[in-house]
Amino acid sequence: MREIATGLGLAPGALYYYFESKEDLLHACQRLSLGRLTKSASEIAADAATPAEKLRRLVLAHLSHVLGELGGSFAHVEFHALPEAQLAEVVGWRDAYERIVRGVIEDGIRAGAFRAVDGKLATLALLGALNWAAVWWRPDGPLPVAEVAERTADLFLKGLER
Repeated sequence: MREIATGLGLAPGALYYYFESKEDLLHACQRLSLGRLTKSASEIAADAATPAEKLRRLVLAHLSHVLGELGGSFAHVEFHALPEAQLAEVVGWRDAYERIVRGVIEDGIRAGAFRAVDGKLATLALLGALNWAAVWWRPDGPLPVAEVAERTADLFLKGLER
């Protein structure tokens, strides 16, 4: 909390005016992040694009948000520290987002655009890779967010190609 407050130019105790605890701040971050991810994923899934283009755009949007907007914040993957009620809510949001991504993959499989793979496993592998980027990616590293996103999308799309 002290680091966040300092980064915002606030006194260390000032965040407690807005958030009662670290857990409340983490919950608010999850709500914001997953709300944005779900909104963009819903729009992409509803588009008339090909399954491959939808999946590419999902990867780009996900990494743009997690690495770009959130700056690679590890808070995106550190949600298990939440109290039970908040954790259940966040898991519900994450499940909703996962269903959208899985739908795009399974639509691609049904359409013959992707190989016949286990849609759930492919979705979990993809989301695991995307979320884990927050652990290893560095803003001052050799690759900008857009390049990491493009290369990651290519890796997964090549793996699903028929």
